[in-house]
Amino acid sequence: MAEQADPARLSRRSEVDARQCTPRLLHSTAGGVIRGLLLLALMTPLYTLAGPVGSSAWEMPTFRLKALDGTAHQLDEWRGKVIMLNFWASWCPPCQYEIRDFVGYQEKYGGRGLQIVGIGIDSERKLRNVARTLGINYPTLVAGEDEGWKVLKQWGDRRGVLPYTVLIARDGRLVYTHLGPLDQATFEEQVLPLF
Repeated sequence: MAEQADPARLSRRSEVDARQCTPRLLHSTAGGVIRGLLLLALMTPLYTLAGPVGSSAWEMPTFRLKALDGTAHQLDEWRGKVIMLNFWASWCPPCQYEIRDFVGYQEKYGGRGLQIVGIGIDSERKLRNVARTLGINYPTLVAGEDEGWKVLKQWGDRRGVLPYTVLIARDGRLVYTHLGPLDQATFEEQVLPLF
């Protein structure tokens, strides 16, 4: 008889495909059912924002998280900037892939008002290692796993897929969300017009 998986014990590690990371599911009957439901959810239309595009980021649930430098931050500290709020984890290769591009974007466009803010859904030690290795030059806030998954869902990623990016215009409007790595073509199409 197959052992039933306890959903509370499902690992938050990733099962990686070429485009995104999702929580790893156990290889059991229950895990197969959950994988099937996840696949079905990924094939449905994408309605991800907690509020509709055009709603205000300043009306979204607030969070106060500590950055890797020890400073506590809230999102509204970056009012008036174009904000790319990026959720990621150390165990997610697609996340690390896009971070390399984000470092370049922050360097090139930071003076024009771009502010990338990373929210790490992982332990501080693991996030710090990735930040050092990739030379992250923008704030990385440490949400940890429990708080991180909660904040991720509040900001519209109900599926728990990483990486996930929310684009906020200078006036606070939520203008775009993106599941999976955000490539250069998408950056040029969605972010550059906001400067």
